[in-house]
Amino acid sequence: MTARTFPTGTIIGYPRIGRRRELKRAVEAFWAGRIDAEELERTAADLRAVTRDRLVALGLGRDDSSIPESFSFYDQVLDAALAVGAVPARFAHLLDADGRTDLAGLFTIARGEGEHAPLEMTKWFDSNYHYLVPEISPSTSFSLHAERILANVAEARAAGFRTRPVVVGPVTFLALAKPADDAPEGFRPLDRLDELVRVYAQLLERLHEAGVDWVQLDEPALVSESLDESRERIVAAIGAAYGALGSVAGRPAIFVATPYGSLDEALPALATTAVEAIGLDLVRGTLPESLDAATAAALASKTLVAGVVDGHNIWRGDLAGAFERVEAVRTLSATVAVSTSTSLLHVPHDVEDEPQLDPRLASWLAFADQKVAQVAVLARGLAEGRGSIEGDLDAASAALADRAAAPGVRVPAVRERLAGLADRDFSRAPYEVRVAAQESLELPGLPTTTIGSFPQTGEIRRARAGLVSGSLSADAYAAQMREEIERVIRLQERIGLDVLVHGEPERNDMVQYFAELLDGFAVTTNGWVQSYGSRCTRPSILWGDVSRPEPMTVEWSTYAQSLTDKPVKGMLTGPVTILAWSFVRDDLPLGETARQVALALRDEITDLEGAGIRIIQVDEPALRELLPLKRADQPAYLDWSVGSFRLATAGAASATQIHTHLCYSEFGVVIDAIKNLDADVTSIEAARSRMEVVDDLATSGFDHGIGPGVYDIHSPRVPSVDEVTALLERAVAEIPASRLWVNPDCGLKTRGYDETVASLENLVAATNEVRALAGRERVSV
Repeated sequence: MTARTFPTGTIIGYPRIGRRRELKRAVEAFWAGRIDAEELERTAADLRAVTRDRLVALGLGRDDSSIPESFSFYDQVLDAALAVGAVPARFAHLLDADGRTDLAGLFTIARGEGEHAPLEMTKWFDSNYHYLVPEISPSTSFSLHAERILANVAEARAAGFRTRPVVVGPVTFLALAKPADDAPEGFRPLDRLDELVRVYAQLLERLHEAGVDWVQLDEPALVSESLDESRERIVAAIGAAYGALGSVAGRPAIFVATPYGSLDEALPALATTAVEAIGLDLVRGTLPESLDAATAAALASKTLVAGVVDGHNIWRGDLAGAFERVEAVRTLSATVAVSTSTSLLHVPHDVEDEPQLDPRLASWLAFADQKVAQVAVLARGLAEGRGSIEGDLDAASAALADRAAAPGVRVPAVRERLAGLADRDFSRAPYEVRVAAQESLELPGLPTTTIGSFPQTGEIRRARAGLVSGSLSADAYAAQMREEIERVIRLQERIGLDVLVHGEPERNDMVQYFAELLDGFAVTTNGWVQSYGSRCTRPSILWGDVSRPEPMTVEWSTYAQSLTDKPVKGMLTGPVTILAWSFVRDDLPLGETARQVALALRDEITDLEGAGIRIIQVDEPALRELLPLKRADQPAYLDWSVGSFRLATAGAASATQIHTHLCYSEFGVVIDAIKNLDADVTSIEAARSRMEVVDDLATSGFDHGIGPGVYDIHSPRVPSVDEVTALLERAVAEIPASRLWVNPDCGLKTRGYDETVASLENLVAATNEVRALAGRERVSV
């Protein structure tokens, strides 16, 4: 096969939500029935057109396949599942006679409908992006449905662009999938690789017929050592899949992107296949120190795409060092291109869209558009020589030096406090002592609670916007928040929950709220990043040493507690999650930064206790997310991540019940770390995976309080009493009822009040049924 030359500069992917979250707004309008599918399609087409034009303006080529077609209405893994016909049987009614579904069907599979649970959701490698988990069994009938992929190619071609379709690769697709409910014991989705690869081969043929020169197959599974499948089996699958795809006669050239780390032993397996280009993440990963002769010879014939511009963080970075890494790749192959290390879906659109940021701080940053421009600069240097870009390299180096010298980046008092820590600062009294001290809380058996947030209404958002704009005074805003807190407290009392929350109406985001109150952080106005589906977040920027100028949550928690005799939880976000969901400084080890945040939270817990708050929740939903993909790096991470949580909470008295919360991750890998957090109660996502986690908990010896979620809040479905009862009964069968709590999977911020109230009422009703069955009206905590 003769293929066109790979572009000298490219990116792995680009944000798809729009600068002002246009896709989010359109999708949610479609869900609400305010627009139809045709209007949603027009909005999506407009966004794709704007993206293509913008990328050309930033330096990518119009006619050289440098622009990736990476758009998705919801999730790229779901898109791949639909493209290969991997639709669970419970959604068969959504398919037409040819096995295709429309937009409404796509969203139903993602979000669920009635008694039909959605696909499970979990984190995409070590990022805060969530993907939908395919369900595969021996009876899954793979078949090609490439209409959307081909339509986007044709749309670009009609506008004068030759773009590069992006599809999740077959090995990653199956490695991330789970066995469907009808799969026999011992079945693994990767068992179906040969059949799936045949469908991918058909896709390649269709793309070739459509005039596509290059196709990008994303294979991050090739760098990970944290998958359910063994590393050996993944490596073997690479050779099998790409040996077959490489032999397809009529196909585009294949670019295999491998973000998030080094390929290591997977590199020889991929190199010796017939793929034309291989992406190397040289931000998280490194070049191989040595190669056998066969691998070296194979790589010499490939285009090596050097991912030297960080797609995962927002710092301007060392451009001169990046160019040196590109030059080093030339020792492996004469044909080298420059790219981002990952898709840019992990970063916001444009620093120039943040006029409220301090100009000095802004000069240190590079969002998606600035990173595309950096790729274009490095590609020019690659083509024309370093001398052609010396000015750009010098400017980036000057920004690095300015950042290092800026006030607040290093704060002696913060560093001195860290240096004075001792072992006793990381431990509480034994768990049994704490259990006895906490009996005075007088909680019932199977205590019911929520995770923290309640729905954020339009009134709440308008009040917050009014406070920011100055149209609402601080006193008027505080009065409105107190009214909302009282409403939420009264609602929980009426529903019959046992441990209440204040609902967090004053919080725009569980990390940004604290970032706005801690020194060392900055926040953005338009720095939106997709988390899942239509859900977007604005990660804060952690740029300097962290400290707490004053209490952050005490006023709201004590007001809520004054309204009720039931215990109200104080609500904090843990140090690991604050780091994971921020853009973190890259000039200090993460563990040291985590300890700085932990000390600020430790001070907050002391003040909450002093104000009479007896239950304090320190959320760590991102604990699993930051786990390094390489096994050799995991012990050090688990040491500092667990240590930072314990540093934050170890100052609490035995009578203070410390909770934590984890969500949307594969927990078996970190179950020992969860135990070592030593929280009195841990709530954990379990509803969407139908209580899979209880097996890990039961076999691990976990012996503290546990609340496996029984209500999937990422779906608009209202779980029935019977459904929640069944989940609770499964939990009780594996875990002593004396240690079980009953709660949703996660916070309720994104839900509406009607579905929230109905779901919580069913949760309480189911709990009462299981209490009666267990014959326990009251147990010790």
